[in-house]
Amino acid sequence: MADVEGYRVPEVCRIVGISYRQLDYWARTGLVTPSVRDAGGSGTQRLYSFRDLVQLRVIKKLIDAGISLQRVRKAISFLQENMKTGPSGITLMSDGASIYACESEDEIIDLVKKGQAVFAIALDNVWDDLSSSLGQKNEVRQVARPATARARGA
Repeated sequence: MADVEGYRVPEVCRIVGISYRQLDYWARTGLVTPSVRDAGGSGTQRLYSFRDLVQLRVIKKLIDAGISLQRVRKAISFLQENMKTGPSGITLMSDGASIYACESEDEIIDLVKKGQAVFAIALDNVWDDLSSSLGQKNEVRQVARPATARARGA
């Protein structure tokens, strides 16, 4: 029996700490679409990858910190373009108005020297926290693949 990696919607909501409504809205508006399998009509389920979970957890943290959804979209767009293999030392910082992606201590110091209060989300920590809470060392997980999906090669 062939398998496909991914997390189903109820698991994603529980793991990330968001409601089904939020997840559905974010998928329909393209904020984070499931990279394993999107919904394809009645009876199909969205499947999210571990990388999708990291992005969703970052979105939740930014929104919980009071960042507007418009700014969150820009930050996630940056992550989607720049986080191909993992978080690799990227820390997101915000002063409440802007979001900065810092990859070195020098960048962080420059931001703080300006006297602006900032908070940070270290992507490595989000990644590691999700990995340990799911009891896994890597980003993949197996779930049964429906026979119709196998036939289409999806």
